[in-house]
Amino acid sequence: MKIIVSKDEIQEKLSNIQNIVEKRNTMPILSHFLLDVGKKGTYIVATDLGTALKEQLEGKVEREGKLCIPARKLFEIAREVEGDLLLESGDESDESVSGGGGWLTVKAGASNFRVACLQANEFPAWPVMEDSEEIAVDSKTLLEMIERTIYSAGESDTRYTLNGLLFHAKPDNTFLTIVGTDGHRLAMIKKEMHGAVKGEKRIIVPRKAVSELRRFLDRESEKVTISIGSSHLLFHVRTGSSDKVEAVEFLTRLIEGTYPSYEQVIPPSNEKKVFIKRDVLTKALRRVSIMSRERANAVRFDLEQNSLVISSSNPDIGEAREEVAIDYTGDKISLGFNARYMIDVLGAMMSEQVILELQDQLSPVLVREEGNEDYRCVVMPMRI
Repeated sequence: MKIIVSKDEIQEKLSNIQNIVEKRNTMPILSHFLLDVGKKGTYIVATDLGTALKEQLEGKVEREGKLCIPARKLFEIAREVEGDLLLESGDESDESVSGGGGWLTVKAGASNFRVACLQANEFPAWPVMEDSEEIAVDSKTLLEMIERTIYSAGESDTRYTLNGLLFHAKPDNTFLTIVGTDGHRLAMIKKEMHGAVKGEKRIIVPRKAVSELRRFLDRESEKVTISIGSSHLLFHVRTGSSDKVEAVEFLTRLIEGTYPSYEQVIPPSNEKKVFIKRDVLTKALRRVSIMSRERANAVRFDLEQNSLVISSSNPDIGEAREEVAIDYTGDKISLGFNARYMIDVLGAMMSEQVILELQDQLSPVLVREEGNEDYRCVVMPMRI
């Protein structure tokens, strides 16, 4: 194997896989990436067995071959050297290094490195997507949907199905719905998709996977094709300009289990409606929460005619209180919230004014943007 690549090209591609390659030594092969050099295309493949990434590498191919290379070490080398990099290895029968993978020689300018590698045939096989169905979503739309729901997904939750986003598609329906919840708050967004599914799909995609996918969606790409398999989801992303188109394949294992019925969580008819400026509420919450108990981050909302009083109290520190003008004509009501949850919801919204729809002290509160029915958030109140 022999290939010449630019410093910027390989540094960018290796940067993309750093969060995917396994950093622990439970399986040494997972700390490596597969470099597949061919005359018809060169690819980098990385996996942690839960997610996998395959991306093109542009370079001048002088000899074909495959090799598993330590991802972190080559990234550090590419970051520090000057000029183009020459990557060269002997044939696959070279077993002079422990593990049988041979050596990779890296040359750049006056720098020379010799890196111990593993055999290409030890690398995990790319899963076969049998009987898959395909839909497509505009790249910027998919990025927006992920950004506006991922904050509400669980992290290391014992209810493992909450540690991901639900992708929900129905037959004879042109909309894709993405939902995130950790049991305390919920975010749901619905956008148009291209194509249709044969049967209803309720797919739970791991939080780590969608978080990594985001880095490929903010580029100059038009549509993302999503292949839906029985246990995996494959995202095909084509990025770049007309003179240089790059293909990225991002595959993730799905979370097995039943996702909560989000439709039942979203209140359909909360009677009390509060209209308020989004930035005004956000800033007030940030100020008042300074004096709240750190773990609970609790604040109190006292609502009455056209007035909202936000307050917090901590016996060890003190208290805070702020009054905010609102548009509200309902009965007096007091509620408690985790300020961070409410701030996260407001931070994901875009409209100048938001609407809080309430029922009573302990019922779910619906938060939505003025004039937008396709994005809805729910925050559970706290006991006060």
